[in-house]
Amino acid sequence: MTDKKRRPRGEGGLHWDDRRQRWIASVTVGYTPDGKRIVRRASDRSKTRALVKLKEKVRDHEDGLAVGPGNYTVAEAVRYWLAYGLNGRDAGTVGNYRILAEKHIIPRLGARKLRDLSAEDVDKWLAEKAAELSTRSLRLIHSILNRSVRNAQARDKVKRNVVALCDVPTGRQGRPSKALTLAQAEAVLNAAEGAALDAYVVLSLLVGARTEELRALTWAHVDLVGKPDAEPPVPPTVMVWRSVRAGGDTKTRKSRRTLALPARCVEALRAHRRRQDAARKAAGNAWQEHGLVFASRVGTPLDSHNVRRAFRHILAKAELPAADWTPREMRHSFVSLLSDSGVAIEDIARLCGHSGTAVTETVYRLQIRPVIEGGATAMDRIFPGTGTPL
Repeated sequence: MTDKKRRPRGEGGLHWDDRRQRWIASVTVGYTPDGKRIVRRASDRSKTRALVKLKEKVRDHEDGLAVGPGNYTVAEAVRYWLAYGLNGRDAGTVGNYRILAEKHIIPRLGARKLRDLSAEDVDKWLAEKAAELSTRSLRLIHSILNRSVRNAQARDKVKRNVVALCDVPTGRQGRPSKALTLAQAEAVLNAAEGAALDAYVVLSLLVGARTEELRALTWAHVDLVGKPDAEPPVPPTVMVWRSVRAGGDTKTRKSRRTLALPARCVEALRAHRRRQDAARKAAGNAWQEHGLVFASRVGTPLDSHNVRRAFRHILAKAELPAADWTPREMRHSFVSLLSDSGVAIEDIARLCGHSGTAVTETVYRLQIRPVIEGGATAMDRIFPGTGTPL
């Protein structure tokens, strides 16, 4: 009888599995409180590789690192995070993240096993996307992937998050925001007269409210009379306190502001209220009262597509290229028109609901030319040059 060498205690076992056609290596690494063995296993067609994999698992166990399933993919991690990692987020935000993930992340990286995903894979993916996406979009898809892998890491699906090691490259130059000239703004205002969103356009251009703030504006926050007999008199006002964002808040706490209404805004809002009263009567029982200033024909909230479509009809009537403009650029036009009139940037920032001038200067830097150039103009008056170029 031939003596078989017994493997030393702790080395575990190794056997060939005919059904799976693989070598199975296993070892006991400890015991549960109720006495059951804790076993780590690894398999491969090669005996040597099976043992190497087992040693890695034992090392991870000793280091306190749980080992997730080897077939868990990037797509599964991303979809899990989209389904369970965005509680409390606005449905529109979740929908936008899902579209970006399905279009830009999953087709390229989704089939990759999460444990095999490398920083080099992510670098190459970002470099490819940089040729078609703006820097902002690149940062967003990187954030989605990063947060998905971090979520998987917290649930012991992977040992580390390689996405966090990768920098976001510079993407394609995005379309810069524009501002209407005074003549163009006047043409748009004239073209809007009588349209369903006449007052919407007037408030955007003359008050500078964000498009998501106007869509959430209620009549309870509009005072078309004011207090003319008060000392000093209180003009008609609009309270920009709400937004279509999650929770109904404005973009920031300091975005809440009460603004005096120019006479043209008061006229437009009064005409708009008369049209809305007529629409309410025409709708009858179909009308759904939400108290909104800007609503559909049956009183329901408008979405961004409704506004964009109506805005483009007005632009076409004003003989401006509708595809080149967006509703948010009316706010840029508001800043530009005030700046061209010599209004100080501090005052513009307050009217825009910014916490300070830094945001105004950064976001609307193309619309505050007179303010930026004002210092040089003053210095030319103080220290007049010879007129001879250097």
